[in-house]
Amino acid sequence: MYLIGDIGNTDIKLCLFNSNKKKIKKIILKTEKLSFSYMRFKLKGIKFKNIKKILFCSVVPKSYKLVKKFFNLYTNIKCKEIKDLKISKLIKIKVNKKQIGSDRIANAISAANNKNNFIIVDFGTATTFDVVLKNSYIGGVIAPGLELSLSNLINKASLIPKIKFNKVKHVLGKNTVDSVKSGFYWGYTGLINNIISLITKEFKYKFKIILTGGLAHLFKNNLKYNSYIDKELTINGLIKII
Repeated sequence: MYLIGDIGNTDIKLCLFNSNKKKIKKIILKTEKLSFSYMRFKLKGIKFKNIKKILFCSVVPKSYKLVKKFFNLYTNIKCKEIKDLKISKLIKIKVNKKQIGSDRIANAISAANNKNNFIIVDFGTATTFDVVLKNSYIGGVIAPGLELSLSNLINKASLIPKIKFNKVKHVLGKNTVDSVKSGFYWGYTGLINNIISLITKEFKYKFKIILTGGLAHLFKNNLKYNSYIDKELTINGLIKII
């Protein structure tokens, strides 16, 4: 079996694949709860002796260090992180690799081919935009994540209650909650449309737009650009490497 993982600020996604690279199990851990006892509980039933390779992408060094220590102990396999590998045969990185999140590199590898150009929009703790021209990663844009921004507003503005974000139909809200939801939903819709537009104008290429991350489904139908959702983009990039 292969074990691959995406270590993010909010969640850690672990996936087991068989020798044919078919996914057989997915486990989600909460990053803030991470500990040896928590991992032992969540990974109960996993036959560690059957794992042959382990690969991670991580944007949380402290969490990766703990996860790496755990699997090194239970499997005797040396864990690797995507930036430890030579990936030039899969994608050409045209910027400083140290300055790109490993998850964004995995996304780019997942999308890259010799025919198409891509803009990848990832709705995570940050909202990121990455540009892949055929098999080359050439740069990106980082904006604040929607849920992080909403949480910060709620924490700083005493009269705004806790809000569970969801898609809205109307621009004008009739109360505080609906007004905040509208501002974030239509504000981020405008942000996404505008950045895609600016990238397209700057490069004058035709792009395929990929949306990934937990909130991708909320925005797809209100974007000006044809797009498709791939929630497994990061994981697919990792399994492409291993």
